[in-house]
Amino acid sequence: MPDARMPPAGQWAELVPDPGSITWQRAGDGRMLMAAGYALLLQVSHPTVGAGVSEHSQFRHDPWGRLLRTLDYSYTMVYGGPRAAGEMGRRIRSMHAHIRGRTPAGRPYHALESRAYAWVHATLAEAIVSAHARFGRAFSADERERFWSEWRLLGRLLGIRERELPGDWEAFRLYVSAMGRELQRTAAVEEVLAALQRPAPPSMPTLLAPAWPVARIPLARVLALASVGMMPAPIRARLGLSWSPASELQLRTLGAALRAANPVMPGWLANTGPGYLRWRGTELAA
Repeated sequence: MPDARMPPAGQWAELVPDPGSITWQRAGDGRMLMAAGYALLLQVSHPTVGAGVSEHSQFRHDPWGRLLRTLDYSYTMVYGGPRAAGEMGRRIRSMHAHIRGRTPAGRPYHALESRAYAWVHATLAEAIVSAHARFGRAFSADERERFWSEWRLLGRLLGIRERELPGDWEAFRLYVSAMGRELQRTAAVEEVLAALQRPAPPSMPTLLAPAWPVARIPLARVLALASVGMMPAPIRARLGLSWSPASELQLRTLGAALRAANPVMPGWLANTGPGYLRWRGTELAA
């Protein structure tokens, strides 16, 4: 039986961003990868999402694979075109339909609980806007409104109804604050923090493998700085994440260096989305 929440294929073209949209232009900036850990922490600190990740995800065993799958999903939704985005949305919702269980507190959960499911989509918008303010090209007020309007439309392809997300950016900020009071330091939060502090080696050519022990230490520091430092202070305190003035200074210095690249950013790095989809074409077609 068709899911009544899912838009028909005839509506897909109305819901995806086009090349002139703010989402198309800004979501693929390579510096947005700095916010991946931040978005993931926001997601898994929701009790339902955290329980689902701990019980059903391969994140602990394959964190780099999880990152690639997230990029496959997000870049397909933004840059893949109506057909690919619509099919991806249906695949994601169908996959989540089978994720259920009980939280450590004994409460039954289901991955398609509307608040939890919409929250995951919303955290990606929060991460993109916040990452541009820290590391890229800060959105103007008008750009934020347009971006959020476009992001809400993408949510329709996932089966998220318009009323399940705030209607404008001001309401979105209030929504993030309210959701922050529901977040917890779940077991999945601990798993993500451990992965950020001690990143596992990614798959790489044998000749490059000896370089990993050297690269791992600065990578871990940068990931931890961005992931914890981008967190709004009330949420950071609620999750018991420590943050010092020295760490804030380091993050600001890193942000200033990355923002200084704005005038000289090559096109392929300013928007990695189309190139990423070409690179992952074989895997995405499987």
